[in-house]
Amino acid sequence: MQASLSLPTLSPTIPRSNYVVQSTLPLAPSKPINLRFCGLRREAFGFSSLGQSDSHRVRLAAASRSKKVSAALSGNGSAPKSFDYDLLIIGAGVGGHGAALHAVEKGLKTAIVEGDVVGGTCVNRGCVPSKALLAVSGRMRELQNEHHLKALGLQVSAAGYDRQGVADHANNLASKIRSSLTNSMKSLGVDILTGFGTILGPQKVKVGASDKVVTAKNIIIATGSVPFVPKGIEVDGKTVITSDHALKLESVPDWIAIVGSGYIGLEFSDVYTALGSEVTFIEALDQLMPGFDPEIGKLAQRVLINPRRIDYQTGVFASKITPAKDGKPVIIELIDAKTKEPRDTLEVDAALIATGRAPFTHGLGLENIDVATQRGFIPVDERMRVIDANGKLVPHLFCIGDANGKMMLAHAASAQGISVVEQVTGRDHVLNHLSIPAACFTHPEISMVGLTEPQAREMAKKEGFEVNIAKTSFKANTKALAENEGEGLAKLIYRPDNGEILGVHIFGLHAADLIHEASNAIALGTRIQDLKLAVHAHPTLSEVLDELFKSAKEVSKSQITWKITRKDRRDQHPEKRGDLWESTVVEIRSFVKGLEEILICLMVITWRLYELIAINIGNLFKGF
Repeated sequence: MQASLSLPTLSPTIPRSNYVVQSTLPLAPSKPINLRFCGLRREAFGFSSLGQSDSHRVRLAAASRSKKVSAALSGNGSAPKSFDYDLLIIGAGVGGHGAALHAVEKGLKTAIVEGDVVGGTCVNRGCVPSKALLAVSGRMRELQNEHHLKALGLQVSAAGYDRQGVADHANNLASKIRSSLTNSMKSLGVDILTGFGTILGPQKVKVGASDKVVTAKNIIIATGSVPFVPKGIEVDGKTVITSDHALKLESVPDWIAIVGSGYIGLEFSDVYTALGSEVTFIEALDQLMPGFDPEIGKLAQRVLINPRRIDYQTGVFASKITPAKDGKPVIIELIDAKTKEPRDTLEVDAALIATGRAPFTHGLGLENIDVATQRGFIPVDERMRVIDANGKLVPHLFCIGDANGKMMLAHAASAQGISVVEQVTGRDHVLNHLSIPAACFTHPEISMVGLTEPQAREMAKKEGFEVNIAKTSFKANTKALAENEGEGLAKLIYRPDNGEILGVHIFGLHAADLIHEASNAIALGTRIQDLKLAVHAHPTLSEVLDELFKSAKEVSKSQITWKITRKDRRDQHPEKRGDLWESTVVEIRSFVKGLEEILICLMVITWRLYELIAINIGNLFKGF
C-alpha cells in the first residue's frame, strides 16, 4: 500500500496499570518507577543522574542477582555459563539509547552494538533533522504572512532563505545530538561496540566482520527501520528520493510529487511549500491523511492543504516512477488503486517517496535461533519478548522499536526499551501503547493519543458501552488569540459512564506539546471527573485542554445501562422495532400507574398518622 504507514491497530484493552505483577525477586523496587517516555532523555544533553563510581557500585551489587525466565530454548546452540554483559543492545538509536541508560540506572553492566552511527534513524535521518527544517518552514510562513503580521502591527520586508544554510542547520543539529548521545553513554560506562551485530545462538552475538563474540545474559534487538520503497519505483537519490535524501535538502524543486500523505508526506509538504515549491500528493486511499481521526483530518486538509500550492490525487498507485535524465523530467505513471487501470501520467521535477518505513531486520542471524519474521517484523508478545517459529518464547531475547512493528515511533521504542529493562531487573511490566502520543509537526501541528472516533465506536459496539465526544476551539483561548493563531480544535473521546478517556486529538498551535496532559492521564488511569478539578495557568494554551475536560458530560450508570439494553433489543430484533416501541409505551404507562398507586398509599398513611397525632394531643389537653 502506498499510503503512508499509520499507527498499527492496537488492542482495545486498556490496562489500568503498567505494572501487572509485584515481583518477589531480591532488589526489586517496592514502588512503581517513574518511566521517562521521551525519546531523548536528559542524559543526552550532558546531564547525568548517575556517576561512574555510583554506576560501578550498583553493578557490583547486581552481579550477584539471579533471574529465571520460564520459556523453552529453541535448541539452536547452548547458552554460555558466564557472560560478558548483563545486557547487550543491538542498535544505538533512540530506543537502544533509552534502554541502555535505564539499564545503567538499574545497575546492569551494559553494552550497545552499532554498525552505522549512534542515534539511528531518528537523530541522523528522521525526527531530529526534520524538525530543524520544519523550524525554518515555520519562520518562513510567519514572515510571508503579511495579513498575520499586519494584524500584530508588524512590518517586514520580503523574506528569503539560503538553501545551503538551511541544510547546514539540519545537519549541525543532527551532529550535535549524535555527539551528545555518544558522550552520555560513555560517561555512564556503557560500552559502545562498533560493527554489525549478528546473533549466533542463545545469548551470543558476533560483532562486526571479525570473530569477536560477545555474550550477554539478556539481549535487546533495536535495529529500527529504513524507508519503504514500493515496487516499480526507481530511486536515484537526486530527483526520486526518500526522506533520507530529502533531509539533506540538496535542492528545492519547483514541482515535487509526494507519494503518501501520512506523517512524513505532510511534514515535507509543509517544508517544500514554505520554501516555494508546488506539491502534488499521490495517495492510494480514497482520502488524504489516513490514520488521523477523520474530523481532525478534514480540518487539517482545510488549513494545511487547500490554501497552499498543493493539489492531490487519491485512490491511485504510482505504479512506475522514472528519475529525470537527459533533460527529461521525472515521469510518474498512475493506476487506479482498485481496478489497476491506467489513470494518469505526471511529469514533475522531483518525487519524494513517503510510503512509510520497513523494519531493518535482515542479516541479524535470526535463523540461528529459529525466529521467522512476519513481513520483516520480528514477532514479540506484549512484553517485547521474541517469539520463535513454533510460537514459543526465545529466552533472554527481546525486540523493541520499529523492528517489532507495534508502534513505529522513536519515543515508543524508548518506552519499550525501558519496559524491557524493568522486566529483566525483576519487575514485570506491560507498556500501554494506547497511552503513547504521536504528533505531526506541521504549521499548525497535529497530535493524538489513544483511539480515533471510529475505533472507539467499534470498540464500544463490541463491549457494550456508549461513547461521548467533547470539543473545544482554539478561538476561545486567550493565548491563541494573542498569537493571532485561533485556528484549531481539540477533541475528546470518552466513556460517559465511568469517565475513562479513550482518545484525544488536537489540531492547532503547539498541539504536540499539549497532548501530553492527555497521554499521561490515560497512562495513569485518570478519569474525566478528576481532570475537571485540575488547575491551569491563565492565560496559557493548556486551557484548551482545561475547557475540553470541563465540557465533558457524565451520565449516570443506570441511564447508560437502560439505553444500551433498549438498543441491544432493537439490534437483535430489527423486524420487531414497532412491537418493541409499543411494549416500551406499555411499560412506561404501567410504571406511571404504579407510581400513582404508591402516592395514594402514602397519602392515606399520612392522613392516618395525622388523625392519630390529633387524637393523642386532644386526650393530652383533657387531662389538664
